[in-house]
Amino acid sequence: MAIDMSRFIVRFVEEARDHIEKLESGVAMLESDPNEQENINTIFRSAHTIKGSSRMLKLLTISDTAHKLEDVLGALRDSTIHFTPELARILYRAIDALAILIDIAEKKDLLPELDQSLCNILEQAASGDFSAADTSTATDENNVTLKDEDKKKAAITESIKETKQESLKNSNKTSLGKDNTTDEALVISSQSDKNVAQSDSNIVLKTSDTVRIQLSKLDEVIKLMGEVVSSHSLMHQRVVDFKQLEFEINSNQHQQSGFASHLKKFEKNLHNDVLSQQLLMEELHDKAMIMRMLPLSIVFDPAARLIRELARSVDKEVECVIKGGEIELDRQMIDKLSDPIVHLLRNAVDHGIETPQARKAAGKASLGQVQLTARQDSGWVVIDIKDNGAGLPIENIRKKALSKGLFTETEIEALTEKEVMDLIFLPGFSTNAIITDLSGRGVGLDVVKKTIIEDLHGIIDIASNDTGTTFSLKLPLSLAIMRVLLCEVSNISFGFTAQYISSLVQVKKQQIKVIAERQVINIGSELIQVVSLAKLLGLQTSASSEKTLAQEKNELLLVIIKTQNDKLALIIDSLVDEQDMVIKPLPIHMKNLPLVTGMVMTGKRELVSILNVPKLVKNVRQLAKNKSLSAQSKSVDKTKPYHVLVVDDSLNTREIEKDVLEASGYSVTTAEDGVDGLAKARSEDFDAILTDVEMPKMDGFTLTQQLRQDERFKHTPIIIVTSREKQEDKLRGIEVGADAYIVKGDFEQSNLVETLQNLLA
Repeated sequence: MAIDMSRFIVRFVEEARDHIEKLESGVAMLESDPNEQENINTIFRSAHTIKGSSRMLKLLTISDTAHKLEDVLGALRDSTIHFTPELARILYRAIDALAILIDIAEKKDLLPELDQSLCNILEQAASGDFSAADTSTATDENNVTLKDEDKKKAAITESIKETKQESLKNSNKTSLGKDNTTDEALVISSQSDKNVAQSDSNIVLKTSDTVRIQLSKLDEVIKLMGEVVSSHSLMHQRVVDFKQLEFEINSNQHQQSGFASHLKKFEKNLHNDVLSQQLLMEELHDKAMIMRMLPLSIVFDPAARLIRELARSVDKEVECVIKGGEIELDRQMIDKLSDPIVHLLRNAVDHGIETPQARKAAGKASLGQVQLTARQDSGWVVIDIKDNGAGLPIENIRKKALSKGLFTETEIEALTEKEVMDLIFLPGFSTNAIITDLSGRGVGLDVVKKTIIEDLHGIIDIASNDTGTTFSLKLPLSLAIMRVLLCEVSNISFGFTAQYISSLVQVKKQQIKVIAERQVINIGSELIQVVSLAKLLGLQTSASSEKTLAQEKNELLLVIIKTQNDKLALIIDSLVDEQDMVIKPLPIHMKNLPLVTGMVMTGKRELVSILNVPKLVKNVRQLAKNKSLSAQSKSVDKTKPYHVLVVDDSLNTREIEKDVLEASGYSVTTAEDGVDGLAKARSEDFDAILTDVEMPKMDGFTLTQQLRQDERFKHTPIIIVTSREKQEDKLRGIEVGADAYIVKGDFEQSNLVETLQNLLA
């Protein structure tokens, strides 16, 4: 009876993909160290294994292609040829072609015919001729490389898509496998650890329902489960003990002398058993989480190929540098992280990296670079997507926002550089003049922000200058369990995840000031707006909570929450607890609650809402903006308003001072630090300047000193508004030429306005 070889395809695909990863990483290592012989031996063996395994399964297109690749690597191993950038491009092309063929084989479908053009190129390379490295990859109708754009490519793409759908249907199957490079492992599901789906308009990196587990780790969990079972039997014994005590009470035996000691012993045993089981459960959870952790290489490794193909499609030369792929995240995080990274990589190639001609004209190497790196930061993982392009086009972003009617000219000029960069995350926002297959549709970055912040409970940040742009994603290690602060407002409990908590403070009511119709408090060097959480959520403040506040000698408990570049102080009634908790997604009937992002269950089996901090802050800022606009519209001053520049690195302070001045009829432009302030001062006309002292890049003293050296600002009123209150600081302010010095701790709305009016008079 003939053996059905097709049933071995699943195992082959899994093994082949592992070898494709080794080939890709091995060639990347050759680019930095072309003489590492062991690395050459390793990738040679991978090509050899793919060739042999595919030949046994009669997958001749794969085996013949792998054979040609093996010949090239064999020549490299024997030093009859030497590694060059041209050879690297040929090797990558062959590896990419093999990867797609393996995707097709996964569906057990008919493979396309051999790509004779690629085989010819590999034969030439094995003999030392690399001249075909830069030739077009679309040579005939049977070409299966990613550059092919004919009907055959469309058919291959559709085949891959169908393969992925089939993978989902079979995701519950399991099989045991042997890892050739590690100890024996258990592979849950019959699918591979990584799938790569590619089409003309979209490239998506996905993990399938697969987790590769070393048997040693599985043994640890099974052993620990045995200890948990034993511990649970002790809890059953405590139930028996309690029933005995209950019997003694009902039969009045508790009045006998031994009952008190029995009760004390029961209490002690119960306490110890509960503590022991808690430790076991925590250890079991930790080890189970480790089993579900996957390396970022699952997402990172396909990036090099993805970057190469994206670059080819827009006629650019881009290399990809990957670091930190060994860092692990929860499988649930990995699944959700793929799409954002693809969006950002696409953005880096299309928007970030210039064409070779433009780079040469700017004095740069024609070869651009995209770095994808990961590092651990305490209990977080930080992923950076960095390009060495021209940086974000700040002025183009301003013009686009203005043309879309998002801001007035005055408002757009008042935005800091950081605030302008954040505009690219708005839905439908794109600076591309035309729509292309790669980008420019105005979709993507808004999805990235939503996924990172709302779905993954992370933080996203941008840094950009004329040497490139970096997107930083700060993520928790797992979504399964997170640190949560529980508080109570109007007898209702709410939670905040730890990444949004700046601090907890208790202050006197007298420390709260009212500025521009907003309650604010000075903490450190920042003026932070204070809002009642009960009012923000539309809750009635209970009489009991008001009584509690009065009993505490007019003290308020504040939770200082923070987003990317903003802070808000929320008044709460009491702090309930802080602990690691499992966050559950909202049920379908609660999906429309914008201020709630998930639920947790307390030890009392009470469900507590986890609040969506970014949306809380956004709601408060929008309300303040509406009030500010209303106040401006009521201004009776018909003359041209004075133009004032406000320089402060704290967004809260900038916004508060801006609202105060605009409510009094002034036109205000803001700057986020001394360098930004100096640039704006030199580019526009200002009647007065307000500046903080402690700022990055350039402090307020230096800014004031440099402004006074400019003839235009010899007599312009300059007011220093700072938290520094020492006499020597005030003298320093006078020395550099400031006209007034206001301490934030003594900040009053009327004080600032009157000081400015007197100086301008």
